[in-house]
Amino acid sequence: MELRHLRYFIAVAEEGSVTLAAEKRLHTAQPSLSRQLRDLEIEVGAPLLSRSARGVELTEAGRAFLTHARVSVSEANEAVQAARRAARPAKAVFSVGFLTGQEVDWLPHVTRILRAELPKIEFKVTSMYSPDLAEALQNGEIDLGFLRIEPKPDVTYNVIAKEPIVVILPSDHPLAEGKEIDPKSLEGETLVGFSDIAIVLRTVVEDYLLKMGVDATPSHRVENFSTVLSLVASLRGVALMPAYVEALLPWSVVSRPLKGEPLTIDLAVGYRSDNPSPVLKAFLAGLDQLVAAGPAGTRQMR
Repeated sequence: MELRHLRYFIAVAEEGSVTLAAEKRLHTAQPSLSRQLRDLEIEVGAPLLSRSARGVELTEAGRAFLTHARVSVSEANEAVQAARRAARPAKAVFSVGFLTGQEVDWLPHVTRILRAELPKIEFKVTSMYSPDLAEALQNGEIDLGFLRIEPKPDVTYNVIAKEPIVVILPSDHPLAEGKEIDPKSLEGETLVGFSDIAIVLRTVVEDYLLKMGVDATPSHRVENFSTVLSLVASLRGVALMPAYVEALLPWSVVSRPLKGEPLTIDLAVGYRSDNPSPVLKAFLAGLDQLVAAGPAGTRQMR
């Protein structure tokens, strides 16, 4: 008994027809297939198929045999794949995580720095909230992250940019008529803020408003920028957000810079210093050129 006998039998059992199995599944001649099935039944010592004008049906012996035949063929396929994997050493995996939305600005620089390494590795890219990225770095689930400076003892940070924080508001809002927005003019507006998920951004924004003497308590606290934009548009509110979201604004929402003292938030690359990855070492060697290049995206005032 050979594996081909099992494959032939499974195909016929699933198609319910020797003719269909021969033509559709096995691409062989029907007489040859019938002969192989008879050889199989002789080997087993019991009839496996009941033949009629309507096709074929499994006998009790055939139904019992089918279950084990499928397992045998599946195991054989797995054995082949295992052998191929063993003969072809797996590529090293290098995982990069981005604060959602930052891929547009920084992924082109990462691939440029790692240009020589990419053909030799499995390169994985993911996007998450900043605290989740820090957790993934801490646990070794990713090798490199573009995120805020989250309090994680085993994560090393290098600041690569100080992102301006801008005012997000409806396109037809009276404050949108000016080129800049005085922070004091935000008093009395419906302010959309952030939950503890974005604790670093929340702290930066709230400390700034306190320092500028702006009495503005958020009416809503949300977790992600897409919800912020939706609430700004629907509630005709305002929000303070990093400038990278400008590339993602819908037509109904615009951004304006703050007047006076600039407000920024750090964007950093994070990694574990005990990570032995040579790919990480290659990236860090090119970190200065990434900082010098800055974001790849182009900001356009709306």
